[in-house]
Amino acid sequence: MTDAPTFDDVRAAHARIASHVNRTPVMTSRTLDGMLGTHVYFKCETFQRSGAFKARGALNAVLQLSDEEARHGVATHSSGNHGGALAMAAAERGIPCYVVMPAGAPRAKAAAVHAYGARVIECEPTLEARETMLAKVLAETNAHTVHPYDDPQVIAGAGTACLELLEEHPGLDAVIAPVSGGGLLSGTAIAAHGVRSDCRIWGAEPAGADDAYRSLATGALVPRGDGSSIADGLLAELSARTFSILREHCETIVRVEDREIVAAMRFLFERCKLIVEPSGAAGLAGLFAFPEVLPSRIGVILSGGNLDLETVMGPNEDDR
Repeated sequence: MTDAPTFDDVRAAHARIASHVNRTPVMTSRTLDGMLGTHVYFKCETFQRSGAFKARGALNAVLQLSDEEARHGVATHSSGNHGGALAMAAAERGIPCYVVMPAGAPRAKAAAVHAYGARVIECEPTLEARETMLAKVLAETNAHTVHPYDDPQVIAGAGTACLELLEEHPGLDAVIAPVSGGGLLSGTAIAAHGVRSDCRIWGAEPAGADDAYRSLATGALVPRGDGSSIADGLLAELSARTFSILREHCETIVRVEDREIVAAMRFLFERCKLIVEPSGAAGLAGLFAFPEVLPSRIGVILSGGNLDLETVMGPNEDDR
């Protein structure tokens, strides 16, 4: 299925979820502007409910379910942020939630899913294992599936972050966002081109999991393969739907190394006092690695802040 949401769908999603999400701040850095010779505007989804932009798509999908569709709850597979967002949305509606997560997912993200009252079902850390386990859960529960990115309502909800950014700064020349399964970048592109047709749309993707780059370069969907990255939230692969949207709207995908992602995280922490997870910092890493002269005004979607502090600071003393 390749049906794509429209700009009207993004605007409708924004009206629908406005009272349920945070209108996250847009921040700037004079230091960064001086380094890059441009003006950068960060849309800080690190301050979003559940800690990431995923709240937007999950709420947009869950709020539209009929009572009959919602009766048995919702289910998904997720490396963390979508699972937490869907669990939050389900709790808000008072329905069950089931989240299939790969073994070894960051503890902080799994804990957030549990904290919202959802049931976590572990599986092997492959996309095939996630989809197989989700099929079993659906057969047992009759829950309604809310896909992490291959869902028009999820994509439309994700696009509301960029819509807000452009409401505040309508003159942006370009917007860059992380790309994994493509839901955020697809929604960003639809929103941006709905406001300003000449706005350039870029994606940022780990070099170790660059299926989106290779798919757009070859004109055909390319599997992710066995690549890896510190950016655990960017290890999915495009769907036919998101691939179709990005082929139409996305100018380029910038591949970034893990060390470049870490450098972007460090800059955001030290200079901007922002805690951003690796996946969320990929957009800034993409600007640091951008192969061309940058235009004057660029929006960057900082997609999430659910950093697993154990990877940075070691285990909590209470866990020792």
